[in-house]
Amino acid sequence: MTANSSQPMSQVAQIERLIRISKEKPLLPESFVPWQIPPTANDIFLPTALVSLAGLPEYEALTEQQKQDLARHEVVQVMYSYAWSEGLFCLFMNRYILDLSPLDLEYKFLLRELIEEFRHQEMFSMTIGHLNGDPITPTFLHRVVGKFTVRFMPADLVFLSGISVEYMADVYGDHLRKNPAVYCVLRKVSELHNIEEARHILFTKMLLQRYTGKAGFMRRTLYSYVVLLNLYFMRTLYVKPQIFERIGVPDAHRVCRKAQRHFQHKFGESCLSDIISFVNEWNGFNWMTRWAWRKLMSANV
Repeated sequence: MTANSSQPMSQVAQIERLIRISKEKPLLPESFVPWQIPPTANDIFLPTALVSLAGLPEYEALTEQQKQDLARHEVVQVMYSYAWSEGLFCLFMNRYILDLSPLDLEYKFLLRELIEEFRHQEMFSMTIGHLNGDPITPTFLHRVVGKFTVRFMPADLVFLSGISVEYMADVYGDHLRKNPAVYCVLRKVSELHNIEEARHILFTKMLLQRYTGKAGFMRRTLYSYVVLLNLYFMRTLYVKPQIFERIGVPDAHRVCRKAQRHFQHKFGESCLSDIISFVNEWNGFNWMTRWAWRKLMSANV
C-alpha cells in the first residue's frame, strides 16, 4: 500500500490523514484520563446490559455491594482481555512490517498503530490497578491458540482476527462511554480507546478489501468462521467462576455456568450489530455459517 501503488488515491489520502492525526494529536492516557477522581457510591462500573448475571434471579439475590463488585471484576476482566489480545496483535504486526519498506504507507500506519496499541495496553493496565483488580489470566489453551494464530496464520486471517477484537472492544466502549452513570475514569478510557480504534478499524477494513474483494464462496466462509471463533474465543475470557467466588456467591461454579449461558444471549442482543454489518459487507453469511453464528453467538442472522 504505497503512495504510487494501485491503491485508490482517495484511500491514500485518507491513510495519510490518519497518520497525520496520530502524530499531531496524540491521546496520552496520563493526561486524558482523570485518574485523580475516585469512584463514588453512585458510580457503576459496567451497565447491566453487559453484566453477565443481570436479569437472572441469582442477580436479584445479591447485595448492592456484591452487584457493584461483580461489575467491577467483570470490567477488569474485559480490560485485561483487550490488553492481552492487543499484545498478541502487536506481536504479529512487528513480524508483519519486517517485510515492508519504511516508505510504504502500510508500514507507516502500522507503526503508528503499534505505538497506540502499546499505549492502550499500558492504559488498560493502569485501569486495572486503579480498580484494585486481579484479572484471571488466560488458560493454557487460550495462550496456545493465541500465540499460534499470530505467529503462523496467514496475514489476512490475523488481520480479520484483529478487527474482530477491535469491533468487540469498540462496542463495549460505546456502552461504557455513553452511560453517564459509569465511573468517569472508565468513560474516558473508553473514549480514548474508541477514538484511536476507529482509525485502526477504518485502516484494517481498507487493507482487508484486497482479500475480501476477490474471495470466493469458500474463502468468505472461512473468513466468517475466523471472525466468529475470535468473538467466541474472547467472550470466554469474560465470565469466570473465580469472580463469583470472590464476591461470596454460594455454589459459584453452578451460578457461573448459568451466567455464561445467559450472557451469550445478552451479548448477541447488545454487541453484534456492527460486527454483523462488517461480515455482511463481504457476504460472509451463508448456509455454511449462519447456523454457527446462531448457535455460538445467538446472532440474529
